[in-house]
Amino acid sequence: MAFLPISKKDMDERGISQLDFVYITGDAYVDHPSFGVAIISRLLEYHGYSVGIISQPDWKNARDFEKLGTPRLAYLVTAGNIDSMVAHYTVAKRLRTEDAYTAGGKFGKRPDRAVTVYCKKLKELHPEIPVLTGGLEASLRRFAHYDYWNDSVMPSVLVDCKADILMFGMGEHSIVEIADRLNNGEDVKSITDVRGTCYLTEPVNTPIGAVECPSLAQVRENKKLYAKATRIQYDQQDEIYGRTVIQRQGDMMLVQNPPATSLTTEELDLVYSLPYMRDYHPIYEKDGGVPGIEEVKFSITHNRGCFGFCNFCSIALHQGRRIQTRSKESVLLEAKKLTEMPDFKGYIHDVGGPTANFRAPSCEKQLTSGLCKGKKCLAPTPCKNLDVNHTEYLDILRELRKVPKVKKVFIRSGIRYDYLIEDRDESFIRELIEHHVSGQLKVAPEHCSAVVLDKMGKPHIEAYKRFQKKFYEITKQKGKEQYLVPYLMSSHPGSTMKDAVELAMFLKENNIRPEQVQDYYPTPGTISTAMFYSELDPYTLEPVYVAKDKEEKALQRALLQYYKPQNKQKIIDALKKAGRTDLIGKGKNCLVEGENSVKKNNFTPHKNTVKKGKDRWHKDSKSKR
Repeated sequence: MAFLPISKKDMDERGISQLDFVYITGDAYVDHPSFGVAIISRLLEYHGYSVGIISQPDWKNARDFEKLGTPRLAYLVTAGNIDSMVAHYTVAKRLRTEDAYTAGGKFGKRPDRAVTVYCKKLKELHPEIPVLTGGLEASLRRFAHYDYWNDSVMPSVLVDCKADILMFGMGEHSIVEIADRLNNGEDVKSITDVRGTCYLTEPVNTPIGAVECPSLAQVRENKKLYAKATRIQYDQQDEIYGRTVIQRQGDMMLVQNPPATSLTTEELDLVYSLPYMRDYHPIYEKDGGVPGIEEVKFSITHNRGCFGFCNFCSIALHQGRRIQTRSKESVLLEAKKLTEMPDFKGYIHDVGGPTANFRAPSCEKQLTSGLCKGKKCLAPTPCKNLDVNHTEYLDILRELRKVPKVKKVFIRSGIRYDYLIEDRDESFIRELIEHHVSGQLKVAPEHCSAVVLDKMGKPHIEAYKRFQKKFYEITKQKGKEQYLVPYLMSSHPGSTMKDAVELAMFLKENNIRPEQVQDYYPTPGTISTAMFYSELDPYTLEPVYVAKDKEEKALQRALLQYYKPQNKQKIIDALKKAGRTDLIGKGKNCLVEGENSVKKNNFTPHKNTVKKGKDRWHKDSKSKR
């Protein structure tokens, strides 16, 4: 096994005079199945195509783009594992100082809006060669979309980047079909019928029978039409009933074909059996490696998709709501490969995916009729047709625990507690607590206000309370000291100052003192982002309160950490704005003492850990949303 070519020397050693595909990525080159570039390049290699990787080229000159020569079939372009703007900027729009997907964590190795910059450069250099783009940034920007950093509605990324085809979602089926058709001599302009792809065409060529979204011009001028467009896009994201969707983009028409079909278990097993090096390229060793590999190097992905369908999450529009799973044999084979790696210490860090404990559709109806339009399987309450079963997942975990050299198998990618708590068989939760929690279990109630949770598409807080009670009951029975780490979000659309106060009171009542909280980040393409921009619910068109003022957002965020001395004045200001001055003082239920009070106890907790009651919080606990 070897890494794919990154230089002419590598090509010469393999006897390659011209590559079939040259793959441009905004990430450092990591050949691991947690990285989209690795999966797509290895799959093309499996199908007989040669692929070379150009990672993080200097976009200000042509030299880096030319170092592998021109490809025989096409350039492939991705911004990397995350949107380049999210990689560069905090929710406060401040520049970050590190990039986990760059060698040494160095910042600044990719441009803003990397897909657009890379594709335009390639079209300038070699307009005759097809350019195909995909990955998260392209996928979530395929329609006219609100851009938080510009605070404006931008056209489809295809309009700006000039690529020939955009592959959205998980692109295995799409890329292989396109590669074969290009290899057979078909002109890229005629490849307009591949599922899971978008292209631009003259309006006269618009396919008949498509569902039309309000145009770019309309959604820029009318926020109600923007909200309606968002619903149309989501309603057609099902591989069974989803239709072609069109949206006028100035003088051109954007055409989105129906989503690609899900990979079967056999196909997914094949993807994860490909000869990955499972590490970053050795050229990065001198810089200390690529930080992004650390969390996933000894992790196993057993599923794809998520029927949880939270409104702030990009999975539904990108990866899809339908669950796809690998076989037990495939997962065990990967585990054995991990144990053979020289730096394996006996710990499998995760056996998960978007949601760790999903192994099957939420109901049988999905297999023939698709997932219900505009409805959630778990929120605000579980659907009456919900089929809850952890048997297969539990069987896999039991077998993994028996693999020689494996000391411990953790689950870190997130458990849907609202699904788990509906399981009448307690076998899974008991074994989860006994064998698979590394002191902390990450869960995501996000808020406690029913109004806010409805806008998030999350279950009401009663589900979390039921799970919390059961978790600590069993933890005590097992004689363990383990804690829940609930993710919380401030300023999500729908959250008023009163809702933020309600959450602060909930935290105090439950002795929760979070060291990390997430301020809502409007990323491209999500339903929550549509609410943030339009101030309307796309599914009801009812008005939604949105905290956009920096001061108010800061106050809502501070309320989640009401106990911190440095937040005292903000808490007082927030409580006054919310009309809750009754919570200022020394009473049992008060969140903060009065403005003139002096604290006698200036105890500062350990810099890494705050322990209070049942919950422990670490500063390095980060949401991967």
